Amino acid sequence: LNRQSNSLSGGESQRINLATSLGSSLVGSMYILDEPSIGLHPKDTKRLISVLHELRDLGNTVIVVEHEEEMMMAADEILDIGPMAGIFGGEVVFQGKHAGLIDAKNSLTADYLTGKKSIPVPNKRRVSKNKISVIGARQYNLKNISVDIPLNSLVCITGVSGSGKSTLIKEIVFPAIRKELGVFGDKMGDFGSLTGDIKLIKAIEFVDQNPIGKSSRSNPITYVKAFDDIRELFAKQPLAKARGYKPGFFSFNVEGGRCEMCEGEGEITVGMQFMADVHLLCDTCQGKRYKQETLEIEYRGINVADLLEMDIQSALDFFKEGKDKLEAKIVEKIQPLINVGLGYLKVGQSSSTLSGGEAQRIKLASFLSKGQNSPSTLFIFDEPTTGLHFHDIDKLIIAFNSLINVGHSIIVIEHNTEVIKCADWIIDLGPEGGKNGGNILFSGTPEDLVNSKDNSTGMFLAPKL
Repeated sequence: LNRQSNSLSGGESQRINLATSLGSSLVGSMYILDEPSIGLHPKDTKRLISVLHELRDLGNTVIVVEHEEEMMMAADEILDIGPMAGIFGGEVVFQGKHAGLIDAKNSLTADYLTGKKSIPVPNKRRVSKNKISVIGARQYNLKNISVDIPLNSLVCITGVSGSGKSTLIKEIVFPAIRKELGVFGDKMGDFGSLTGDIKLIKAIEFVDQNPIGKSSRSNPITYVKAFDDIRELFAKQPLAKARGYKPGFFSFNVEGGRCEMCEGEGEITVGMQFMADVHLLCDTCQGKRYKQETLEIEYRGINVADLLEMDIQSALDFFKEGKDKLEAKIVEKIQPLINVGLGYLKVGQSSSTLSGGEAQRIKLASFLSKGQNSPSTLFIFDEPTTGLHFHDIDKLIIAFNSLINVGHSIIVIEHNTEVIKCADWIIDLGPEGGKNGGNILFSGTPEDLVNSKDNSTGMFLAPKL
């Protein structure tokens, strides 16, 4: 109870509010929850569902925005929005009871829940001779544990909420390897030593859900470095050459071709004292971000503002049709955004409008675009399935495998059984949270976990295998 509120996850904060509401015995209220299962082990999700049912039975209405399969199966009514995301969504594709999903048309959710579609279990698990070993981890509730973590594999760290997963990976493994790589100054948890094939790791990346850029000017296409090639492509056009326009002229970040009234923002921000800022469409450029003379430069019938308004999938299709060498480079950089399921985003969509899950997948796409050119890296993901549909999780697993196939290693802190079933190696902590956690309950393959006795993770994983 003495845990600081700013150290709680979104899911934990929601559940504390739920407990308060349940204690007050309010009736006739409407509760709206957004992804309350964030950070929850399936065992804890069952407890959450029972709380929501109690609120309903008291005479309240409970609306939950959720991707968790258990939650959907426990619902009295399912409202499915789709059929896809972004500009390809926005329609009600199904509404009714769980039993009616079998007859639903054009619903990806129904397809996965009824088994018409599924995320495949790997044909075989990777077996790696290389590993790193944490000896004597005793930070917070960790009980002086020692654990081997295979490299060049997909490793899942599992366990109930509060069992010590984040402590082990984020407070011990991550800072310890950064220190080995010559990065000092990180706060490091209490442990004995880090041994093994550490020299095989040339870089380490913690891929979080923080925004991809501090500026509203940051967007998917700039993050994957494709906008550099796009600006160069426009600068190659005959009219641009005749006027002496360089690639920088097509940037909305520097003076030149951008609209100077809004400084390339497309809108004017008016600061309101004691109130939220007001954003007004720029009267000079009408939100296009560029001067008229910039917009007169076209490539195959579109200008740079038109391109920024395209969705990423349409932009990819557009550049695939071209024959310029630069277009091949652009396609190579944009394709990973499609591969991680972000084809619905606008090319120039501001980073401030992206969800945490979208920002995380853009970062993943940027690493995928580097291919085999990047050094052998250990990637750490904390709950990457937050906010993801089954369809997106399938693409996430494919992206993970692409990274591993070019020589990288991945550690995922995860509760989602769709990801856990695809792991090469599982390290399960528990048996409970807090002081009753911090022990290694299991270390091995998903098949061995399912066969282990009295393991709650294995019990929920079994139906998936």
